[in-house]
Formats: sequence, C-alpha cells, structure tokens
Amino acid sequence: MGERSDHPQGPGAAEDSSAQEIEATVVLGIRITDWPALRAAALAAVDELDFDGADPAGQRTELLREVADDPNAALGVLLHPDRLVAAVPGIEALGGTLEISVTDDFAPDFAELFPLDGEDGEGGDWTLTPRTACLLHTQLVGLADAAYDDLDEHEDEPVTEGDEPDWTVYARLPRRTWPMHRTWRRAFARTFDDLAEDLSLGEWPLPRCLAEEVALRMALADARSLLGAQPESVADMMGDLPADLYDYDWDGCADELFGVYGPDEGDPDLETADRTDQLLAATHPEGWFLGYEDAEERDPQRGYRR
Repeated sequence: MGERSDHPQGPGAAEDSSAQEIEATVVLGIRITDWPALRAAALAAVDELDFDGADPAGQRTELLREVADDPNAALGVLLHPDRLVAAVPGIEALGGTLEISVTDDFAPDFAELFPLDGEDGEGGDWTLTPRTACLLHTQLVGLADAAYDDLDEHEDEPVTEGDEPDWTVYARLPRRTWPMHRTWRRAFARTFDDLAEDLSLGEWPLPRCLAEEVALRMALADARSLLGAQPESVADMMGDLPADLYDYDWDGCADELFGVYGPDEGDPDLETADRTDQLLAATHPEGWFLGYEDAEERDPQRGYRR
C-alpha cells in the first residue's frame, strides 16, 4: 500500500485546505484592429451572461447598449476575470477587478507613415510631413478628450452666454449649435477621433463632412497656437522625427486638406473656406454629419471612445 501524500496534486486538491491561493496580475497592451469583430464578440458574450436583481432584462439591455457603442465596455466584458478564469481548468475565481485605460505607448510612427521622399527627383511638392502629422494628431486627440470631458460634465445642458469658460470645446462652435443634445455632441467628439485615426493609418485627414471640416479647422488653429506659444514643448514632442521645409505649413494644410471632398455648392469663384462657411450657415447642425457624395463613408459600426 502506497504512502499517503498530503500534497494537493490529485483531482480533489481544490477541496484540500492546503490548496494554494495565488494572486495573479496581468498587464496587457492592446491595440484594437477590428472594432466590428470585437463588438460582435462582446455582444455574443453578453448574451451568455446571467443577470441577477429586480430587472435582469433591463440590465442585459443596458449592457448591450454600452458594449455596442464603447470599445472599453466591449473589452470589459471579454476580459472580465470570471470569464478568463472559467477558461482555465483546475482553478476557481476568488475575486478580482479589471481596469482598462487608454495608453500612449502605441503612438503612431509618423516618420514611417509619412516618409519624406527626396530621392525621386520630385522634391518641392507639398507634403504632409511627419512633424506636421504628429502635432496635428496630438491636437485632434486632445480635442477629442476635451469634447468627451465636456459631454461627461454637461450632458444635454445648453451652452449659454457667459458660461463659455466652463466649456472646452462646444462653446467654440457656432452659437446655433449651443442647444444641441448629447447625441449630437457625442457624434461631434468622434469626428476628432476619426481624423486622428486617418493620420494613425498614414492617410491625410481629409474632411468627409461639414462636422469634420469644423473639427479639422479647430485642430489646425490649436496646433498653430501651441507652436507659437510653446515652441520648445513642440520640439520635445517631435523627438527624432525628421525635419522638413514644409513642417508646420498651416496655410499649406488648409490648401491641400480642405476641398478634396465637397462642398461643391456655392459660388465657384469663392475660395473653398468661403464656400464651406456658406454651407455651414445654410445647414442645420443635424446635417453636419451627412457625408460628401464623393467621400468614402466611414464605418457606421465604429463606435465611440466613450
């Protein structure tokens, strides 16, 4: 007869009082490359969950809404400690928490995305340089952050004359937008992220609707202002990005980035900016998000940052 062992190595080890309890800390760096696929997986995971309380159906509906709109909520469902532990045999969850935050560790490589090509004999043509792209991307992301912060703080409250300092983004928009509702403001906040995403993919941020025209104007104005007020900070931000003659050519940005897609309405003798101003004056803010006919539609399932 074999000698008895007190070490929890068999199938009943979990019932032994000497079974090990371990605290595991996992830190993941994640880049979302396919939001529709992530969204679909999270929605399927919510359908598998059991809800307790007075209104299980209402809880499920609310979580489905959050997951459908917010990549952070989708990750929260798929990476929940209980769900992860359930996939590992031989253990049980004793508790745990999940924290998700946006990180700057995965900053785009603008030198690679916007290469300076001076060897093909075509030097001299205007281009969006790595440093210009980097500074513009930084301003777009910062404006998106500020717009969502405005939204979190004020929700559907209208902007009113005298309280403009309480707002970071929406008080800068034309007054006719000041009473707009939370859904409209959320869509406008997303325009900054859409244009920033173009840059992170190595594409020029060409506005595809009136809202994006306004958002890009704001980012260009802020980039120009930051460069003038804090040139040393901007230089530090650039790091080892290569310098070029066309760095921070904001007038060139206005000439090259606007007017590639619509608007075609208005006096053809007017500058693009003037035609856009006319269209803005004639269009209700709800119509700002209607895409230009000649522009590729953005993914309607792309969700919101928050």
